[in-house]
Amino acid sequence: MDWSISWDESSLNAYKEVFRALCLIPILHYVIAFMVIWVIFLYNFLEFHFFQDFFSGFRGAPVALTFHPTSHIYHGVVSKCKILHGRYLATPWLSSPHFQTAFLNFFGNPPAFSYRRQLFHASDGGTIALDWLTSSDISRGAFEVNHTISKDDTTPLVVVIPGLTSDSTSSYIKHLAFGLAKHGWNVVVSNHRGLGGVSITVSCSFSFISLLHLAH
Repeated sequence: MDWSISWDESSLNAYKEVFRALCLIPILHYVIAFMVIWVIFLYNFLEFHFFQDFFSGFRGAPVALTFHPTSHIYHGVVSKCKILHGRYLATPWLSSPHFQTAFLNFFGNPPAFSYRRQLFHASDGGTIALDWLTSSDISRGAFEVNHTISKDDTTPLVVVIPGLTSDSTSSYIKHLAFGLAKHGWNVVVSNHRGLGGVSITVSCSFSFISLLHLAH
């Protein structure tokens, strides 16, 4: 009994000594430590990768591809697309994808152009709005509603799938579509069900099932 009381007293004295030692540390040091931890948290939470780019000499990182080993799309299309096997370097002061989206939405005026809309009707009755922008639309400097893409057209095609709450009119989507078309690509933006100004025509709203219908 005496031993346990002695042990409790020694433990209490040890905690008191630790507390006194912590009180000797200037408050400024605690503030600096808190700020460092907070910056590290934000750096990771916002997915910045500036330091990774800096230490790699701003050479960019290889494009990461996620695919099934037996994917016919990968072996038939992606494996032959050299740009997908290169390196990518984001603008250093916009190395966070969240900052990139916010910057374009608030500070980047979208280019002025019009899409050519095609309504795709899925097998379940759903309606998907496909908005097209071709390289010839940009090169002519004018938009033609009746202009169609020939089946023999060898111009590479990019399918753009917006984020969960975005559509073809979003600022970052318009920048992407215009930039691709300006560099010689044909672009089609697949708007999710219920977005892009198209009403939901069946009980099934947006899901990746609609993308599978489009792929088939």
